[in-house]
Amino acid sequence: MDDTAALKKTPLHALHLSLGARMVPFAGYDMPVQYPAGVMKEHVHTRAEAGLFDVSHMGQVIVKAKSGRYEDAALALESLVPVDILGLAEGRQRYGFFTDDTGCILDDLMITHLDDHLFIVVNASCKEADLAHLQAHIGDQCDITLLNRALIALQGPRAVEVLAELWADVAAMKFMDVRHCRLHDVSCLVSRSGYSGEDGFEISIPSDKAVDVTMRLLEHPDVQAIGLGARDSLRLEAGLCLYGNDIDTTTSPVEAALEWAMQKARRGNGARAGGFPGSGRILSELENGAARRRVGLKPEGKAPVRGHAKLYADAEGKVEIGEVTSGGFGPSVEGPVAMGYVPLSHAAAGTLVYAEVRGKYLPTAVSALPFVTPTYKR
Repeated sequence: MDDTAALKKTPLHALHLSLGARMVPFAGYDMPVQYPAGVMKEHVHTRAEAGLFDVSHMGQVIVKAKSGRYEDAALALESLVPVDILGLAEGRQRYGFFTDDTGCILDDLMITHLDDHLFIVVNASCKEADLAHLQAHIGDQCDITLLNRALIALQGPRAVEVLAELWADVAAMKFMDVRHCRLHDVSCLVSRSGYSGEDGFEISIPSDKAVDVTMRLLEHPDVQAIGLGARDSLRLEAGLCLYGNDIDTTTSPVEAALEWAMQKARRGNGARAGGFPGSGRILSELENGAARRRVGLKPEGKAPVRGHAKLYADAEGKVEIGEVTSGGFGPSVEGPVAMGYVPLSHAAAGTLVYAEVRGKYLPTAVSALPFVTPTYKR
């Protein structure tokens, strides 16, 4: 029996095959992990020019208040996230996360104010649970709709010039701006955002037009198709969390060093403080700190340290203090990079810890994140 038969396929699946992609199961989908150039070259190309990623496996959701008022949709969503949605300007996007009653993270997501409603992008592995979560908690106030659209990401320093050939106005957009536009005469939704640490865009496209728009972009000499392998090394160098690895239902936003994503209005003494699941713990940690923290890690030498490697305070491996959550080789950093959780006592940059790799204890320096300087257009 063909195990791939049960996997879902994005609207670009046949295109990936025609480009020689090596396909792997990911979040229930048959996805390209790399193309013939290989992960290293794909990573470097994205940092130098422009890489195109298929992220259609992610969930695109519309949340619209039954009243028709944006304010009502925003306040409803604020009951589930520790983020200022009411204050989000039209045509702007914000990073956020669903929290549970223990103050931990159910999923992270991108939230956009579009006209009278919210447009939300959630992780592929969580989208069914996220839809059920939204329906159960705010379905009486809002209509929740999962869209059937493709989603691609165009990332890298040449992304704006490439996309401007199809739509000149894209050059005026700032980081986290979102606009409706026509690309190759197709109605699309473009956000100036992404998950690579580079300037770039995510483009939501009607499924039946996805191949046309994607092929038009790939025709540009600066654009190359990029798989999940390089997407992972790019986001790791950028210090960005991957749900299920670096954040999950055992980590709070403060432990995960995501305080920046929780605006003043939702914090203690803010205009709309609390009111979201787990707010007691999260507000307390915002005020007093958490016992552990997500940090960057730079192992000595060239050997990569992978996720789930144990971290120790001593070179003999007697005092276990934490765990690596993501790790690998950083092509732009030209060395191994990782992220993980350590106690606050070991969280300062420069602190030496020891990662267990095949029975040995590798000296690893705690590092500030990100490992590369982001090039977002502010």
